[in-house]
Amino acid sequence: MTSEQRYWFDLTGYLHIKNALSPEELSAAQEAATRYVQSDPNDLPDGFAIEEKRHTHGFAFDKALERLALHPTIWPAVKEITRNRPRLTSGTLQVNIPGQIDKAQRLHCARDDYGWDAIRYDVRDGKVFCDHIVVFPYLTDVNPGDGGLLVVPGSHKSMFDRPPEMFNNGLIEDLNNLPDGVVNVTPKAGDIVIINELVTHGVLPWTPKDRNRMILVLRYQPQYKGGDFPDAIKERLSPETQELIAKGSYKDHKSIVDEDIVTLTI
Repeated sequence: MTSEQRYWFDLTGYLHIKNALSPEELSAAQEAATRYVQSDPNDLPDGFAIEEKRHTHGFAFDKALERLALHPTIWPAVKEITRNRPRLTSGTLQVNIPGQIDKAQRLHCARDDYGWDAIRYDVRDGKVFCDHIVVFPYLTDVNPGDGGLLVVPGSHKSMFDRPPEMFNNGLIEDLNNLPDGVVNVTPKAGDIVIINELVTHGVLPWTPKDRNRMILVLRYQPQYKGGDFPDAIKERLSPETQELIAKGSYKDHKSIVDEDIVTLTI
């Protein structure tokens, strides 16, 4: 990570990387994601499924999407934040489609959902560590007023539970009445957002009637944490991505960590 990225991530708990994807990368990812979204669920390959706005294992649907899990603009951060023991534990394609009912998602964080001991954030030797981050490559624009991601900057460092009555009891549905301290993040297509799962965050309803919101939701944890992927998904992946999703012990060393830029060989 650059010193500016490290400072901002430590200060706020999230990082917005603008213009992370090249026009060619973005176009290829958009085309692949659109094919998944428009697929007949009965025709999907093994391991894939459409559940309302979530498209299971979307990162594995096409190489243009799979490459984003190891994209060079996020790879240094993923390595540092996991102390060079990275593991991709989930990779969903999420789409908000105009005309579908879209409800606000309450403000929450890992501490709220699972308890104070569910996740850890620390700074040691001039680097940051977190054992659960989420990376959002944005494939379509989010403009001010559209809705989308909410964050409470700096909340990952809070030593107190959030009083339930704060921020409208966590349910924010009106962009025009954001409580003080809550920020609406509005990335453009090709941007990437990284958030610490300790950061209090939520989602506003998607309001545009003529376009969708399409993002990948890539979850990274240290290699000794997380669940597993179905064999049908593993078999589709390049060797480098297979190594990224592989479980390991505290002392196991993944060869991809030695690379500043990881290129898929298949």
